[in-house]
Amino acid sequence: MQSTPDTHPSLNELAAIATRAERVTGRRLAKSQCISEAAALRATLCAVAAPRELSDLIAERSAAKLKNAQTKNSRRLEKFALYEAKKAANRVPANHWQAWFDGSTHPNPGECSIGCVLMSPEGLRFTHAARIGYGSSSDAEYGALIRVLAMAAAHQAQHLTVYGDSQVVIGDALSDDVAASPILKNHRLQAQAFMRQFSQLSLRWIPRHKNAEADALSQQAQGARQTDRQVPAD
Repeated sequence: MQSTPDTHPSLNELAAIATRAERVTGRRLAKSQCISEAAALRATLCAVAAPRELSDLIAERSAAKLKNAQTKNSRRLEKFALYEAKKAANRVPANHWQAWFDGSTHPNPGECSIGCVLMSPEGLRFTHAARIGYGSSSDAEYGALIRVLAMAAAHQAQHLTVYGDSQVVIGDALSDDVAASPILKNHRLQAQAFMRQFSQLSLRWIPRHKNAEADALSQQAQGARQTDRQVPAD
């Protein structure tokens, strides 16, 4: 007589659709009844499936598992697409000049110093560090912003991306007169007058650790009246 193949699902197949609690129950049953883990888990799942067939439970859970995997994969793809879109939005066009600014006071209010870095599309860098008198930290930050905008305008830059770590000053410079701070109005009007000179301008906030060079220049300026430097492109 020709034997028929075993059509029972394997232990791995059953474990793949069983819950943790069901697997624990199956192991306990196997130990208490001295039967194989596969037979014990099959009996456990048959009890869960009743009055339906075990094959119905396997098909149902396999479909749910597949759907869950597809949902997770779809979410991963959405996150990746958002990440790529954010990278594209933050990518600086090849024809843009870039600038970094920072201001500091010692104490606050106190002696204000500024640090500015300007880089051409070809990589030529210009730096400026100076003390600008007495004021608050916002006075110093705005002074640095105005100075780096003036530097870019002097080099006839048309497309400019500016980075700074002061959310207060960047938010104020980008706001209209109604929403902006009246205390900073004179600074804002001066900065916005420079901002209108560029065909394209983007003003972006960055964390302090990504603004290290401008910060170092502003700190350096506390011990020197003014420094200007031009660094050739690599």
